[in-house]
Amino acid sequence: MARIGEVLDSGRLILGPNVEAFEREAAEFLGAGEAVGVANGTDAIALVLEALGVGPGDEVVCPAFTFYATVEPIVHSGATPVFCDIDPVTLNLDPADIAARFTERTRAVLAVHLFGRPAPLDRLPDGVPVVEDAAQAFGARIGARRVGSVGAAATFSFFPTKNLFALGDGGLVATSDPELARVVRMLRFHGSRDKQTFELVGYNSRLDEIQAAALRLFLGRLDGWNEARREAAARYETLGLGELVELPADEAGHVYHMYVVRSAERDRILAGLREAGIGTAAYYATPLHLQPALAFLGNAPGSLPETERAAAENVALPLWAGISAEQQERVVDAVRAALSGRPAVSAAQSA
Repeated sequence: MARIGEVLDSGRLILGPNVEAFEREAAEFLGAGEAVGVANGTDAIALVLEALGVGPGDEVVCPAFTFYATVEPIVHSGATPVFCDIDPVTLNLDPADIAARFTERTRAVLAVHLFGRPAPLDRLPDGVPVVEDAAQAFGARIGARRVGSVGAAATFSFFPTKNLFALGDGGLVATSDPELARVVRMLRFHGSRDKQTFELVGYNSRLDEIQAAALRLFLGRLDGWNEARREAAARYETLGLGELVELPADEAGHVYHMYVVRSAERDRILAGLREAGIGTAAYYATPLHLQPALAFLGNAPGSLPETERAAAENVALPLWAGISAEQQERVVDAVRAALSGRPAVSAAQSA
């Protein structure tokens, strides 16, 4: 609240000192050359694709097991999204399947770091730029590097449910390509550098000062929050959840934006958790290649078998930086009860 008050008192509400400072701090945190604050994560993808020159006649390869915002900017650019299947263990794009999708028209790969798990960027085919859709993975690592510092560019969302979150919408582009950063900075402000001369047909997509002020504060706490998420994920395993469902495979860089398990009894688990008053969700139950708005692409059911199986089996369980062991015990008990057909009683309640 104090930082918001300082912004209001300053009268600088758009592209002021907090945005500039956050861009520097975020670039340093990520290990990227530059960072550019924008209005939201969807705009971030659109601006990067335009800065890369993606347009009509081009193809962009991306997974279909992700949020719709990944594909919208591809369609708006005039390019064609080409969907690849996923690895059934990681739920991220399958490098072997990507290679089979490449044509002479492939202009970029949009690699999603799904649910906070880094995509296998080191195993992607060479020859085209890789854009990291890191909306769910701020702070995740690929070896010693942060996601956002590996591809030609990376895009982030600061929607309030994200690991690094704003007080509303917000987004970021990170890149170590100075020319790409220069073009994105122009595109976010109507294609201008000085508000007088307009060199490009751009957008109005700016991160505002209040959001940047909050993000600067939260960025300093992010690593601690992400470590707490990792500890909570490990606790689910010690509580015996793996005896009931297929757990997400852990890896060192995963930051667990979502804790997503798999089960052939997905609908029973969802119903049982909801009956017990526990928040849960099935993500991307209709994957992108089968969405009505994208029917013009001609993708048929069965064309991405691992994607479709994951869409039918996944269950997101409660996990956040402050979740308690008692709350997680209640979740595990509710899953067990749902699968056994008995009423859910947590360990704490039975004690």
